[in-house]
Amino acid sequence: MSDLRLLLNDYRLTTAEILYHLPDHPSLLQSFVWQNLDLAPKFPVLNKFLGFWEKEIDGKLHSVKITSAKLIAPSQFVFCSGELNIH
Repeated sequence: MSDLRLLLNDYRLTTAEILYHLPDHPSLLQSFVWQNLDLAPKFPVLNKFLGFWEKEIDGKLHSVKITSAKLIAPSQFVFCSGELNIH
């Protein structure tokens, strides 16, 4: 599916900061940033990636922080709080 079609189907730009233990030094943590279009709140694309990570990558996951933002949304209308006339 194209990115525009995904965005119109309520997919959002999702960013995840993944902290994981280094395989050779388990007491140290490394950060990895993942970003893709995903469907909130279940995040199936991110969950698929994390499943792949646990099966195929040696670094044990420590934590995952997720942010998600809609890229296509209705515009917001803000009422004017005052008016200034200049002659």
